[in-house]
Amino acid sequence: MSMYRNSLPQLSNDLFLTDGGIETTLLFHDGFALSDFAAFPLLKSDEGISALRKYYATYASLARELGLGFILESPTWRANGDWGTKLGYSPSQLAEVNLKAVDLVEQFRTENGDGTAPFVVSGCVGPRGDGYIAGSAMSSERACEYHSRQIATFAKSSADMVCATTMNYIEEAMGVALAAKDAHMPVAISFTVETDGNLPTGHSIEAAINQVDAATSAYPAYYMINCAHPTHFDRIAAEGGSWINRIQGLRANASRMSHAELDQAPELDAGDPEELGAQYAQLKSSFPRLNVMGGCCGTDHRHVTEIAKACQPLFTGAV
Repeated sequence: MSMYRNSLPQLSNDLFLTDGGIETTLLFHDGFALSDFAAFPLLKSDEGISALRKYYATYASLARELGLGFILESPTWRANGDWGTKLGYSPSQLAEVNLKAVDLVEQFRTENGDGTAPFVVSGCVGPRGDGYIAGSAMSSERACEYHSRQIATFAKSSADMVCATTMNYIEEAMGVALAAKDAHMPVAISFTVETDGNLPTGHSIEAAINQVDAATSAYPAYYMINCAHPTHFDRIAAEGGSWINRIQGLRANASRMSHAELDQAPELDAGDPEELGAQYAQLKSSFPRLNVMGGCCGTDHRHVTEIAKACQPLFTGAV
């Protein structure tokens, strides 16, 4: 049963953590060969489930130790129709694995949440295509239809919300938000940007947020930025505008490299965890409502620990 679907606790001013780069951690640190960069097939084996449990335990322990709220994201970024078919899953098997993924993180809430701070269960939705490239773009109506199956599955689970990550063009983000609205699921929309601070389509984050809000009556609970380094977008906040107050979450890459460079990189670029933490703290002044913080590609528990250390003092006494 969901706990916070009707009232997401991260809509407060309190600091919430989430995890780091799950796929890069499993691939580069834990040695799992992730076909099509998908983590959800690990749920097929005891070994895979153990690896996922170990992964989540590290972050849940950190949040509990610091007394911070935590967003438990399901390992389902690739668990949608096209990717599922490519990986050999029928629609019914895909629905089953999405439910199993939420059950896994729900178990972590039960086992690790000690009542001092809320643990939120989130169903992770990824793009239909490549996370870095806005290829065969869908209309918002088609995107709503496409993503509605996975989101409807999450609505039947104990998930408190849906989080759509690595959205790289506006219409798909609109479609996800509309599908979540139809399913009565709270949703966070997370855009990825290139080194110039714009979406791969060339649209600004401001334009993307404004257009999604206009098309959905501002349905998303909040917006995020993920899969980009802070130096790729830190300057855009200086432009001002009401859209800045819609940004509440950040899951940055460890590396300063572009998406194209990351795609070709033979080794993991873990960057500098302490520097990344300091950059998050600096971004808090630019994005005043920023309070959901984790990592994306190349980050692990070291980065999230430094982010928490740098940012937690900024929330002391916040109202």
